[in-house]
Amino acid sequence: MMKYLQKLGKSLMLPVACLPAAGILMGIGYWISPSVMSGVGDPNVFAFFLVKAGGAIIDNMAILFAIGVALGMADDRDGTSALAGIVSWLMTQLLLSPAVVSVLTGAEANAAFGKINNQFIGIISGLIGATCYNRFKNTKLPDALGFFSGKRSVAIVAALVTIVVDLILFFIWPIVYTGLVSFGEWILSTGPIGVGIYAFFNRLLIPVGLHHALNSVFWFDVANIADIARFWGTNPDLPGTLGVTGQYMVGFFPVMMFGLPAAALAMYHTSKPQKKKLAYGLLISAAFCAFFTGVTEPLEFSFMFLAPGLYVVHALLTGVSAAVCAVLPVRAGFNFSAGFVDWFLSFKAPMALNPWLIIPIGLVFAVLYYLLFRVIIVKFNLKTPGREDDDDIEAEKKITISNANFAAVAAGILEGLGGKDNITSVDNCITRLRLEIKNYELVNDKKIKAAGAAGVMRPSKTSVQVIIGTQVQFVADEFKKLL
Repeated sequence: MMKYLQKLGKSLMLPVACLPAAGILMGIGYWISPSVMSGVGDPNVFAFFLVKAGGAIIDNMAILFAIGVALGMADDRDGTSALAGIVSWLMTQLLLSPAVVSVLTGAEANAAFGKINNQFIGIISGLIGATCYNRFKNTKLPDALGFFSGKRSVAIVAALVTIVVDLILFFIWPIVYTGLVSFGEWILSTGPIGVGIYAFFNRLLIPVGLHHALNSVFWFDVANIADIARFWGTNPDLPGTLGVTGQYMVGFFPVMMFGLPAAALAMYHTSKPQKKKLAYGLLISAAFCAFFTGVTEPLEFSFMFLAPGLYVVHALLTGVSAAVCAVLPVRAGFNFSAGFVDWFLSFKAPMALNPWLIIPIGLVFAVLYYLLFRVIIVKFNLKTPGREDDDDIEAEKKITISNANFAAVAAGILEGLGGKDNITSVDNCITRLRLEIKNYELVNDKKIKAAGAAGVMRPSKTSVQVIIGTQVQFVADEFKKLL
């Protein structure tokens, strides 16, 4: 089950990767004309065009989720699965629309059916598409129906399955929706404390990839919170409230731009003298990635499993940052992640409030992260990067990721995984190689790290995840060539 959920989390990264495009377009639009969506006066046409272009992505994330999940969960990422996911999505949007539900019940539709266009339903549609593809892509029908054999049968089956699922949702969606709204309202009612609780669990769920499910409640329109859409003001049906909107995003900026880079500095300073060069190569790139883009996995995975207690401290500090920022008159938002790029582009967003305060707040958290990480690492002798008990230092230095040696990195990782005969499948997400293996005992973590990997995760006895960083695609391409 956990393996299935992790694969789902990876699948969600495909549609999430579309968000930077929306952020850039809307950010530039608001920089040109901060009041472009205010409805006051004639808007700057070019700025209006850019904001609306970005809004086309944000407002249709549910459809992108249906496509991304259908592709990501399919056995071989065939486009037929995405088509089946869209078929399922379109049917659900009509069958569970307020107009159809009203006819079926003879009364006014429950308010829940007015929110059927959301990411949660998109995920369900994608799962239907992928499941039907995996199960029926090789179906053989009698000659008279031969045209519909194989992949052509997938969309038909998906349509039939969707009807059954929609009948179930007809009864349970109001209950599920009410529960999600109640959860969101409870978090809202707890004020900054609730924001901090959310941010804490956001970080804590990253190792199993389930943070996306939690994010959908607060960032998107699953429970009528829709922090991202309200912050950027692209949807008139989701107006924001200045000083409130953005509270579920702003607290991540001090951590990702300042806290984690400071933690990387602490890990570098506490590394063994003979391993500082190796630690520097890993930590500097991961720290810059966190600061500039908000992609923190390369850095977090560098100590997540080496020092899990330290990772809990990181999650707690993230919660504190979120709670503090929720109290203060500061709001900033993102479309992708809380890095410098999104912070800078959000300055002119409708719900932005003193985003410059992120700098002094971030500097305070940088000091907290550095001191706590340094003291805890030394006091408990944690095996963070550069402090591992490994005598084979020269082996670690042989391969490091650079612009020219992705093939060597891939070869080293493959050797550490027990060779190509031990690999049954390979895939990658935004920062990780995800592999299925035959013999768990042949995997050598030290060899994999010596090849330049930031870390190794073993979700089960048949799966291994190798943490590479944002250059993972290049390593994955070379890895597949070796197979």
